[in-house]
Amino acid sequence: MSHPATAYKVLTAGQMAALEADGSFAGAPVDLADGYIHLSTFDQLTETVDKHFAGQEALHVAEVDLDALGDAVKWESSRGGQLFPHLYAPLPLDSVVAYGPLHRDDDGRVQRPVTS
Repeated sequence: MSHPATAYKVLTAGQMAALEADGSFAGAPVDLADGYIHLSTFDQLTETVDKHFAGQEALHVAEVDLDALGDAVKWESSRGGQLFPHLYAPLPLDSVVAYGPLHRDDDGRVQRPVTS
């Protein structure tokens, strides 16, 4: 089975600032508790935001080059049996190919970030 080349991490404004300042991100509290950084494919992104970030503002989306992360990414079954990319390492800023504030299209789907 072929997997997408990129995945997405939803970050709060503070987490995005920390990623930019530190050059890496160790994970949100849920990531640290689970032992890996939760990522989503583009097709999973809107549902992830709606389910786990409902009502939160000032969110950011980082598009991550999965090839740059190598064997640290594992595809594992999660919500509804879907395969999700999980990162078993800190997220390095140099693997982020685009990021920006979370925006939705007219249908409510989360849009891809524009390269910063």
